[in-house]
Amino acid sequence: MAKIAFILLCHKNPAGVIQQAEQLTATGDCIAIHYDARASEADYRRITEALADNPGVVFARTRVRCGWGAWSLVQATLNAIEAALEAFEDTTHLYMVSGDCMAIKSARYAKGVLDGHDADYIESVDFFESGWIKTGLKEERLIYRHFFNERESKGLFYASMNLQRRLGLERAIPEDLEIMIGSQWWCLRRKTVQAIMDFLAQRPDVLRFFRTTWIPDETFFQTLVRHLVPEEEIRPRTLTFLLFSDYGMPVTFYNDHYDMLLNQDYLFARKISPEAHELRDRLGVLYASDRQDFAVSNEGQNLYSFLTGRGREGRRFAARFWETESSLGRDRELMVVVSKKWHVAKRLVEAIRKFTNVPTIDYLFSEEHTELPDLGGIQSTLEKRNRHRRSLMRMLFDHFGTDRLVICLDPSHFDLLTDFGSDRSTMRVLEVESTFTDEYLTGHALRVGLAGENTEAATLERLLPTIRYDIRYESERLRDANFPNFGRVRETSSPAENGAAIAEFLDVPAEIGLQIAETDHLFAD
Repeated sequence: MAKIAFILLCHKNPAGVIQQAEQLTATGDCIAIHYDARASEADYRRITEALADNPGVVFARTRVRCGWGAWSLVQATLNAIEAALEAFEDTTHLYMVSGDCMAIKSARYAKGVLDGHDADYIESVDFFESGWIKTGLKEERLIYRHFFNERESKGLFYASMNLQRRLGLERAIPEDLEIMIGSQWWCLRRKTVQAIMDFLAQRPDVLRFFRTTWIPDETFFQTLVRHLVPEEEIRPRTLTFLLFSDYGMPVTFYNDHYDMLLNQDYLFARKISPEAHELRDRLGVLYASDRQDFAVSNEGQNLYSFLTGRGREGRRFAARFWETESSLGRDRELMVVVSKKWHVAKRLVEAIRKFTNVPTIDYLFSEEHTELPDLGGIQSTLEKRNRHRRSLMRMLFDHFGTDRLVICLDPSHFDLLTDFGSDRSTMRVLEVESTFTDEYLTGHALRVGLAGENTEAATLERLLPTIRYDIRYESERLRDANFPNFGRVRETSSPAENGAAIAEFLDVPAEIGLQIAETDHLFAD
């Protein structure tokens, strides 16, 4: 069975470090600790004294002062690795963690995962081609020598880099290395780590190169593992669950995140709040247990995006200037059926096609496979359709040779409604108001990735009121917009009432509106 040596980098919360070390070593695993030399000496003594009698704990012989983005983080890791390799000869894996990491599975489950695959787990993608770096410096991280820390000495950092640029002092990347990038939270086999240490002893040029790169903890191990290990023995992912906010900051987990964390397809999670004492205690007990029955649903990322994004739809993106200047046409009518239940809206527009000669299109801004004519590629992806929304609609009017067109929209696309509503053309809106049972909302959560097949019932019970409120919010926002040509059909209304609303929406005789409203099973789920 796998035996793990944890490589712990930490700089605060001595009580939490002590608790973490005791929890991780209670099942026979071990840990090598590097405590930042910048931190309090009193705190360091407290940790070493508390763990002095624990045979599963060692400390890095040399402590370094760590700085974000600097080589010191890699050096601290190497120092802890040396201590682990020397002290724990029977370990099979080394797992990189921080003081904010905690296990979200049992040790037995974690070791089963590691035993199941003879592989290294490290996110490792091409530095130049992957797009992993979203903003800021890219090749400059590598081709210039960085002697200053950008966060501590920003002026010197950029002055040094700009001077090298002016003097043409770009340097070459070691020829035999393909630079990779990824998360610093890895789990590697002992033989891989030993191969890295042996490689570094033979290649001081590689050490010299990385010592002056910027943010080397995202490239150093990622590059060397790819250089030394066959691709089929690498799983390009981290086993540590972490989320980032829209501002690029790590999301912190608290006591009420326990169930959600256990449902993720990871072994550890970061960052656990130092104040989340209940969560830390429960996760410590979990790691020492023999529990194997984890219902992995892996909805964490989608769930976080949904909950943090509520209320912002329609206010995040401003209209592009080239879109606001391109009208659909003053004499044209765009008729929009707005419904959260897509199948209901599709039945309605199918009936409109049957009883009128008005062209209709389903959810073209939500479904990639919506049937559309070839418009020169602008229709090929959802991203293109949304970005060039007015041009797309104008081309559809032209394609069908009509001045009247019906489309379906999800109420979450409020930005599209406000954009089309501000156009010189006429927009008519018909809201389809349906009832939503708990069973339907559960299915909706599964379809959109807010829950998985193994999501626990208690988690869904807490989620359903939020989803129901979100749907109600979208409907209220639609009504508050006061669109001039706005109507509504309701599942609870009679066919006569709905028929009148449909007739007004389409500007057709009342009997045609009634025929459409009497469509069999119009609101059925």
